[in-house]
Amino acid sequence: MADELKPAYLIAGSDRPKVDRTLARLRGRFDADAIEHLDAGEAPGDDAVAACNVMGLFGAGQRLVVVENVQAWKGPDAKAVAAYLKAPAPGTTLALIADEVKKDAPIAKAVVAGKGELLIWEVANKAIARWIAEQFKLHKTKAEPEACRMLADLVGDDIYELSGEVDKIATWANGDEVTVADVEALVAPRAESPPWNLTDAWGTRDVGGVLRAAEHMLDRTGDPLSRTIPRLVGNLTTHVRRARTAHRLEEQGMSPTEAAPLLGLRHHFPAQKLMGQVRNFSAEELDVALVRLADLDHALKGGSRMANELELERALVEITARD
Repeated sequence: MADELKPAYLIAGSDRPKVDRTLARLRGRFDADAIEHLDAGEAPGDDAVAACNVMGLFGAGQRLVVVENVQAWKGPDAKAVAAYLKAPAPGTTLALIADEVKKDAPIAKAVVAGKGELLIWEVANKAIARWIAEQFKLHKTKAEPEACRMLADLVGDDIYELSGEVDKIATWANGDEVTVADVEALVAPRAESPPWNLTDAWGTRDVGGVLRAAEHMLDRTGDPLSRTIPRLVGNLTTHVRRARTAHRLEEQGMSPTEAAPLLGLRHHFPAQKLMGQVRNFSAEELDVALVRLADLDHALKGGSRMANELELERALVEITARD
């Protein structure tokens, strides 16, 4: 942040720890009694402008007005801020904090037009492992790339939770390199395993992958197994039913683009992926898989004395394994 303060800052993004650090650095440049806090959920843009003008009129020295959750503001709020920034109160800085905001949003345009600054810190889902590695570097700790990927897999994409885990692991490592084994030993898995891990493994007829994906889904949900297993089976049944339709459409010579709307898919990419999967199965195998999943549903609803987890494992093996 430059030495000369801007009249306004928009600080936002999914990298919440960095947003917090940025705001903390800004707050550190003002006396505590020269800072006013507002929440955009209760204070419209006019209230924020009034707070800035009152400070500029009666306050001495530098003043800071912090407005949290400005993603809740609408067009009129942005217009009020834009009008204020044409002639901002001397010595007053307006800090607007948001969870997520686009650079072309009205409030962002208002800040830029008023010679303010956008400080938007985003973390793309695909870059989370790299972000984790950067956080370890901030703690002067080196971490194996695979350890960073595993941490993301175990915790998910909640940046606050990941930041806390990095802090914990780095403190424990005490300067040593963080390994996969360290992450496995120190971090409790809690991120839900995405359902496509299961369907992708089934599509490639990977029995081990199917069982691992199902185990992850069951381990990482906060719901009881009595609800999680039927939901898993329902998702898989929908996928296999759609796969049977895709198999028939491909036999008719349809392209993924043509088949997508008939499969209930918005884009041709998932249709293309699905058509690739069904080439690993015959039409008869897909029919048998649907019947087997129907039998599993009956077993889960009291039709079997066997434990639900065991019923699930047996069915997954039977519909995935090659004859």
